Amino acid sequence: MNKPFPNLEALVFIVNCGQARKIIRKGRKLGFTGATVFLGTGTMTHNKKWVKLLDLADSRKEIMLVFSDAKTIDAALPILNEKFKFDIPNHGIAFRMPINEIIGSKYYAKHKNTNEVNESMVNAIFVIVDKGEAEDVVEAAAKAGSQGATIINARGTGIHETTKVFNMEIEPEKEVVLLLAESNTTEKIITAIREAVQIDEAGKGVIFVQHVKETYGLFKNTTEM
Repeated sequence: MNKPFPNLEALVFIVNCGQARKIIRKGRKLGFTGATVFLGTGTMTHNKKWVKLLDLADSRKEIMLVFSDAKTIDAALPILNEKFKFDIPNHGIAFRMPINEIIGSKYYAKHKNTNEVNESMVNAIFVIVDKGEAEDVVEAAAKAGSQGATIINARGTGIHETTKVFNMEIEPEKEVVLLLAESNTTEKIITAIREAVQIDEAGKGVIFVQHVKETYGLFKNTTEM
């Protein structure tokens, strides 16, 4: 049965391959109704401190996306952090974002968030580009201060098919780059990416930014006040 929630959020986990299934199993017991898992590749800057902290250098990752109400996430996230130790290097990252609108979920009625979202300390930057340009995005972002990124291959199973990433329809032969950036560096990173891949030209790609409410395993854990 569809349920209307006034405070729907997206909870994202970036973890080593094989971990998503364990998180899903635990999450169901904590009230999550389902999850979507994507495969990605972690990339890092040459900053050895961050490579050691996140262990994302050229490694395969699972990106797990959960939609749930804020109250359920409030209760579940600390428990998941305690069990899966996101604060320990190489144990992954978790972050949550408010959702403005969701349509098409079998668990939730058409949802539109009418609550005002305060300025966040951390932003999630999503960059959708042609296949093969993700590395250029990562390189440009790194020069502008980004500490790392995850590349999601958005190719469908057939050349004429499309696939959906974060509820957006992505054409085959595309890549999605996900970066987390502190608010004071977000605009600089976006500008660098726009210039590097000429994303303002028609058909070159899309950038969108989402405020992050809370993070685990990155930026010493942050919570929006």
